[in-house]
Amino acid sequence: MSALRRRDFITLLGGAAAAWPLAARAQQPAVPVVGFVNAGSSDAPLAAAFRKGLNETGYVEGQNVAIEYRWANNENNRLPELAADLVRRQVAVIVSPVSTAAALAAKAATTTIPVVFSAGADPVQAGLVASFNRPGGNVTGVHFLAAALGAKRLGLLHELRPEAARFALLVNPNNPVSAETMIKDVTAAALTIERPVEVIAAGSYRDIDTAFAALAQKRADALLVMPDPMFLTRRVQLATLATRHALPAIYPLREFAEAGGLMSYGSNQTERFRQVGIYTTGSKTA
Repeated sequence: MSALRRRDFITLLGGAAAAWPLAARAQQPAVPVVGFVNAGSSDAPLAAAFRKGLNETGYVEGQNVAIEYRWANNENNRLPELAADLVRRQVAVIVSPVSTAAALAAKAATTTIPVVFSAGADPVQAGLVASFNRPGGNVTGVHFLAAALGAKRLGLLHELRPEAARFALLVNPNNPVSAETMIKDVTAAALTIERPVEVIAAGSYRDIDTAFAALAQKRADALLVMPDPMFLTRRVQLATLATRHALPAIYPLREFAEAGGLMSYGSNQTERFRQVGIYTTGSKTA
């Protein structure tokens, strides 16, 4: 089962802030600079999808816009400094295409430079914006349902393995907003099917091997993996370990299934980056 790509998963935030970024700054003589900050590792196809969104609204890197890329390589503690560096660079806008943690770091770094995000967690609950209709301040963006789809993923896994007695949920404690949302939704859904859910944490690459050893010890029958940049980076490792342990698993993105994972359910990652590229220009067509 591949990841769903329905536009129903996309919510664009409105309000006065939606009109800023590049369109307003492009009138200046200098070429506007987009600051790009991401919690994960450098990913050429996803960066290309972001540029495609910019291109669709008339902005081409190297011609009438420049992009400063900052990747945290799955070390969330680096995000505040990366965002601060972009502020010192005096970029026209700071963009965080896929990480709630990166968006929060950008918001904390500036109250004047526009911040455009794509968040899988609820941006209101995360503290990114005041509301969907009126984000307020200098922050706006796109909400893609990701963490909030935990209950649906559990349901699909339960349909696949109705005899499963124990489910497990793999979370990254260094991404607390998404982790808490996922735990809440999955735990509540598990009550309706009267099955226990064991939460297993992995905050680094090395923790993933330890987590699977714990899953085997706890005799988990099926696994849910939360949406997280680090897990996306290590998708081959996760799929390989799940196969080795004969553990049916459901993942949040299509890329996991393409790497050998059993199935996925969630928004299209490439479309996320493209939509943020469009939204960065302040286009009303997004």
